[in-house]
Amino acid sequence: MVIPLGRWIVNAAWPYVNTVPHLGTFIHLLSADVYARYLRLRGEDVVAVTGSDEHGTPIEVEALRRGIDPRQLTDHYHSIMLDLLGKYSISFDNYTRTEAPAHIDFTQTFYLNLYNRGYVYKRQVELLHCNRCDKFLPDRFVEGICPHCGLDGARGDQCESCGRVLEPTELKNPRCVFCGSQPEVKESTHWFFDLPKLEPDIRKFLTENRQLPENAKNFSLRWLEEGLKPRALTRDNKWGIPAPFPGSEGKTIYVWMEAVLGYISATIELGERLGDPELWRRYWLDRETKNIHFIGKDNIPFHTIIFPALLIASNEGYTLPWQVSSTEFILYEGQGKFSKSRRIGVWMDEALKIADPEYWRYVLIAIRPEMRDANFTWKEFERRVNTELNDIVGNFFYRTLTFIKSNFESRVPNLEAPSPADEEVMKTIMDVPSRVGSLMDNFRLRDSLAAIVDLARIGNEYLSRREPWHMIKTDRQDAANVINVCSQLASSIAILLYPFMPKTSEEIWRQIGLGGRVEDRYWSDAGKMLIEPDHRIGEPKPLFRKIDLQEIMRLWSTTPGQV
Repeated sequence: MVIPLGRWIVNAAWPYVNTVPHLGTFIHLLSADVYARYLRLRGEDVVAVTGSDEHGTPIEVEALRRGIDPRQLTDHYHSIMLDLLGKYSISFDNYTRTEAPAHIDFTQTFYLNLYNRGYVYKRQVELLHCNRCDKFLPDRFVEGICPHCGLDGARGDQCESCGRVLEPTELKNPRCVFCGSQPEVKESTHWFFDLPKLEPDIRKFLTENRQLPENAKNFSLRWLEEGLKPRALTRDNKWGIPAPFPGSEGKTIYVWMEAVLGYISATIELGERLGDPELWRRYWLDRETKNIHFIGKDNIPFHTIIFPALLIASNEGYTLPWQVSSTEFILYEGQGKFSKSRRIGVWMDEALKIADPEYWRYVLIAIRPEMRDANFTWKEFERRVNTELNDIVGNFFYRTLTFIKSNFESRVPNLEAPSPADEEVMKTIMDVPSRVGSLMDNFRLRDSLAAIVDLARIGNEYLSRREPWHMIKTDRQDAANVINVCSQLASSIAILLYPFMPKTSEEIWRQIGLGGRVEDRYWSDAGKMLIEPDHRIGEPKPLFRKIDLQEIMRLWSTTPGQV
């Protein structure tokens, strides 16, 4: 796939902020950050947005459990998220929240437009009601047995095991999450989005979009084969965006139906902050804009069916999702997928007590579950850091720079009459932006990172094969050629590594002694021989340090929320 230059909107699934997210959620934010950084290095016009998902029953359940107002809870965790994103070097143009006035206003205006266009209607529905708590039980206010896979503990909005989207009344043996009693069915008035009316448009969108990965496309087409159903727009929750429809007082918009609109409202808010109120139109109302999403596979239908249907129904000319890069699940030590509700996995804040955030950025992309579920283990974490980062990447840079310092007075020697072995590595450098870029263009982030590590491996093998430490005594120019080529390869890797490990990349750049910052370079510069003869390098220092599994487990045993 060859991607033309242009305008891009990079979106990541909005994390719930009823607590600190685990790394299975963080990987979508990280993936979006990596891709946005890559696009910017290519010279693209990019806006990257997401934010904290503050509404819905998970927030209410946790707030009620703590005896506080939901807004207190989301204020607390939104602040923590902003701090954590900074520590992990996540750089969205706008990381906002669903309680932002721009989001509330846009959501209400958007849905009122759909109502006036005949895509929203009301009807009486039968819902579960807890008489003991005297409240209706939408979504995660109720648990029971999944009618599809039989999981006991499935929630009323979605089954964690099979990924099916559910209605609370579909659960077998339902129970109230607050008091445990069995609810009864009662009638309530709610508003619905007429999704079946958009079925031909959605089918056309899915079949004609060549960029959608097969897992997302096939999952979505199965939904269509089973028949699209009207989607409930409102809930009886108190916490959420008030529904704008006539007679809908006391109802709020269903969180899954308003959070997807946050991609647009976040862009509107960004424009307002920058003093450019028309900014969002240039991105969302230009059909040439590439609109891409980084999500988990359990969010696929909301991004390939419901969100496009909403945009089409609005008749405003919004750009539709161009790519939905959905990952499989990350499993924790074979115990099951990372799960907030079941406290399985590693949390964003806990991870920082174990290792440097750059290590986590590396390992999470290195195991990114792009085709199948990935199993995270602490032993594999140790291996990735020690073998790949330290022994391959770090070793190549340190060997190269310390040799320059010791043998050429910290100045990169001239390249003269390179040998075939030297020219082979030089050709690798020239080819690498397109080779790694092709993987990135196909959203194969994991393979892209592996290819960059392979470059460092090639550099180490080249050094070991050519042995410049012996040449320096017999043929100084041959040794100079080898080390010049290695320094060029080092600068190339520094640029390619930037989207994945920005702080490490900038540190490599500083040690090489190149001016400016990597973020101001271009991806294509990685294919050039950037270092001039007699260039003075900086002070070489080890980039990484090895970690010890026993020490990791000692630190892990002291984390408050560990499994």
